[in-house]
Amino acid sequence: MDLKKFLLLTCVCLTLAACGGVDPNSPLGKRQALFKEMLKVSEDLGGMLRGRIAYDEAGFISGAAELDRLSREPWQHFPQVRDDERSKANPEVWQRQEQFQTMARDLEQATAALVQATTTPPLRRSELEPAVQVVEDSCEACHKAFRAY
Repeated sequence: MDLKKFLLLTCVCLTLAACGGVDPNSPLGKRQALFKEMLKVSEDLGGMLRGRIAYDEAGFISGAAELDRLSREPWQHFPQVRDDERSKANPEVWQRQEQFQTMARDLEQATAALVQATTTPPLRRSELEPAVQVVEDSCEACHKAFRAY
């Protein structure tokens, strides 16, 4: 392949890759970024308890606080009507707002309880594991009800 064809193909690929992106400043982009960060923090906490990554008590405490902070953020980026067809949210998010908001509050309560479980070091896995499980169950319940897979 000659250089001109290679450069043309590269430009076409880059252009196509840029077309499908989500505007990071849009409500969809903001909530996607928050949910990705929540997933990362949650996976790190679960990984520490399940031995996938090294347990670090200070890191766990700060991770729990970060997850609690993040758990309160995405809901403000769900407008009253569906804003973007590329959203993975089920249309029922907008049709069943009361249930959706209840489940959001359940997650916030679960993350607050996780933070509470980290207030008296040394931390015990026997106390942290159930708190992390409640957070994970809360996420899963909302995903089952409101995320289009």
